[in-house]
Amino acid sequence: MGSQKHVVLLLSVLLILNSLLFSGADEDHYYEFILQETEITKLCSTKTILTVNGSFPGPEIRVRRGDTVYVNVQNQGRSAVSFDWQGFEDPVDGSNELIQPGKNFTYEIELDDEIGTLWWHARSAWAKATVHGAFVILPAADEEYPFPTPTSDQIIIFGEWFRQELTEANETIAAGQADGYTINGHLGETYGCSNDTTYLLEVAYEGLYLLRLINAVANETMAFAIAQHSFTTVGQNATYSQRSFSTSLTLAPGQTLDVLLGANQNVGQYYITAQPSSGRHNTTGVIQYLTSTGV
Repeated sequence: MGSQKHVVLLLSVLLILNSLLFSGADEDHYYEFILQETEITKLCSTKTILTVNGSFPGPEIRVRRGDTVYVNVQNQGRSAVSFDWQGFEDPVDGSNELIQPGKNFTYEIELDDEIGTLWWHARSAWAKATVHGAFVILPAADEEYPFPTPTSDQIIIFGEWFRQELTEANETIAAGQADGYTINGHLGETYGCSNDTTYLLEVAYEGLYLLRLINAVANETMAFAIAQHSFTTVGQNATYSQRSFSTSLTLAPGQTLDVLLGANQNVGQYYITAQPSSGRHNTTGVIQYLTSTGV
């Protein structure tokens, strides 16, 4: 009888250990990126741009610390393009290789200690303007945030828009050359075109939101603020940082910031602003409270 109890106990321990092992196990993730020419209307005119999966910005990658990510890129566009995986600890094989039209390439990204927000983009300046997206790295399954758990997180990508069609001839993009600036692809209300859309961030009163900010604008810093709100910075460039507090933020080209936003104002709408260092244009968005304060 005693030996049977020992066997049962041993099996129970093994099951618990097995459960713990697999609950925190690293995972493999697979993404399909299709490079394609897409017609998009902004600033009252329509032009053809290079996109991934038909969207501007491109699709988000969302994984956990320590995972492995496979991204198969199929080039259905007219030009050869290579991808840059910004800010990763280990080099990504193939980043310097051009993917020719009609060909594909699969990138393998092995994550180590990266945590927070990074981004991916085309390597050449002309393609990078429209071919980019967020790369979100959550804590591992057995980890928690070193700050209060947010209600949700939101990606905010600052981009730029050009009336002309960018090609291989546009090898560099000078500061202030853009005709407009975007928040998640939206130009906002400042450009006077009725077809342009405005970025809307919906929040619940007393909610806590982790904003993942990415400056995809070439050669310009971007100043970001939300009227009557403040931020707590908790991370940058895929690493946790010492907490700091501010009512406005400045992001260098290619920089990412993770900041906490407390939705603690009266019910209503508040303007979001993003201004480039060139000062030529700016873009706006709106934060909308979904529930009232009860006042």
